[in-house]
Order: sequence, then C-alpha cells, then structure tokens
Amino acid sequence: MELIVVIAIIVVIVLVVAGIYNGLVTRRNRIDEALGQIEVQLKRRHDLIPNLVEAVKGYMGFEQSVLTKVTEARANAVAAGAQGPAAQAQAENALTGALRSLFAVVENYPDLKANQNVMQLQEELTTTENQISFSRQHYNATVLDYNNSIQTIPAVIFAGILGFTKREFFDAEPEATEVPKVDLSLS
Repeated sequence: MELIVVIAIIVVIVLVVAGIYNGLVTRRNRIDEALGQIEVQLKRRHDLIPNLVEAVKGYMGFEQSVLTKVTEARANAVAAGAQGPAAQAQAENALTGALRSLFAVVENYPDLKANQNVMQLQEELTTTENQISFSRQHYNATVLDYNNSIQTIPAVIFAGILGFTKREFFDAEPEATEVPKVDLSLS
C-alpha cells in the first residue's frame, strides 16, 4: 500500500512538472512567433525604403544628407536583426527618426508631395509602421505573460532548472515616452 502511495505521488509530481514545462514551451513559442511577425513587418519596411529613396532622389538633389541618413539607418536596422530585440529596437527607432526627417523634408517640395509614386510609398510605409506598432504590442504582451509565468509559483521552482530565462521587451521609441509640449497661447 505504501508503495502505491509513493508511486502515485511521483506520478502526480511528474504530471505537474510536465504541465508546467508544456505551458512554458507554449509561451516561449508564442514569443518567437510574435517576434517573427515583427520581423516580417520590419522586412517589409526595409524593402520599401530603397524605393522611396529612389523616388525622391531626383527631386531632392541637394538634400543628400537626409537620404544618406535614411539609407544608413536602414542598413543598421537590417544588421541589428541578429543582435536581439533590444539592439533591433534601438536600430529600428533610429530608422523611424530618419524616416520622419525624410517625410518632413518631403513636405517642403510641392512637386514631390504631389507625386503619386511618393504618396503611395508614404502610405505603404505609414501602414507598415502601424503594423509594426501592433506587432510590438503583441510581442511585449506575450513576453509579459511568459516572464510572469516563469517568475510565479509553481513554475519558478522549475523554470531555471528547465532552461527558461527571462525575455527582453521590444522597447518603445524614446519619443513615444516623452510628454508632448502644447502651447495654446495666441501670440
């Protein structure tokens, strides 16, 4: 009888550990899938940028520094993809800043603003930026769920032993955390 109780306890412990392990694997795979979705959107953005640069190059002959910054930021962002979410987020944030500069300069060229090709590329990039934002939100939510699960009882007991470690968030752009200044004075 004692042997049956010991075997039953061992079976229950094995089932609990297996359940915890399977749950953590599922959460870890969701993070990988969410990161893959970000990478799909980033690749789309990286593919659109050379087309946009080519479309505006003829109009902006003397604004070469802006085009150079966009091209360099794109190259850095592509290279940062293999360095993990933190490095990738930083490089992508720099690329976003360079694109904002480009769009601001485009506003100064009426012919360029009216160009259908440029307008379509800007619209595609804006849509892609929105999809990147949603993908980042989804990724960060899955990271939060996973990190919470490996840091709470009973999973915390087994997570380290089973090789589950904390994951990094895909950080927001620095501008996204700043409070905008609003001046409503009539001067």
